[in-house]
Amino acid sequence: MQESSFLDNKSQMLANLKNLPVLEPFDDQELVKLLEMSKIRKYKPGECIVEEGRSDTWIYFLMYGQIQITKKGKEVTVLSNKGEVFGEMGALDSSRRSASAFALTDVVCLATDIFYLEKLTGNEKLAFGYVFYRLMTEILSRRLRQTTEALVKAKGRINLKFW
Repeated sequence: MQESSFLDNKSQMLANLKNLPVLEPFDDQELVKLLEMSKIRKYKPGECIVEEGRSDTWIYFLMYGQIQITKKGKEVTVLSNKGEVFGEMGALDSSRRSASAFALTDVVCLATDIFYLEKLTGNEKLAFGYVFYRLMTEILSRRLRQTTEALVKAKGRINLKFW
C-alpha cells in the first residue's frame, strides 16, 4: 500500500470529492474538514485493504478500481463504482471488522479516520457530525434494504420441511 500524508485543502482533491454523489450533502467547508481527516491510499491487486476481525477507525471511499468484499473467505460482493463506501460499520461502532476487503485491480481510496471527528468542537462538530452521520445512516439503510431483499429471495428458494 502507498499512502499520502493527511490531506489539506488541495483544490484538485476538493474538486474530485465534489464529483462523488455520496458526498453531495457536504458543502465546501465540510469537504475541507473531511480532507483534513483523510489520506489517499493506493493498493495493488491482491492487497488486503480491510481485514476481517481487526479493529480500526477508517472508512473508505472508492475513487478508482475494484474491491472484493469477503466474509470468512467467501465473496459477498464486488465494489467498482466511484464513491462507494466500505469499512463504515466497524469504524462507526468500534467493533471488529465483519468482513475483509481486497483490491482486485489497482485501487485508489480516500481513507477517512473518523477518530478525528471526536476532536472537533462546538458548531463545527455539530454541523459536520450531523452531515457525516446522516450520510452513514443513508448508506447503512440502503444496504439493510438490499440485504432484506436478498434474504427474502433466498428464503423463497429454500423448501422448508421440518417434519
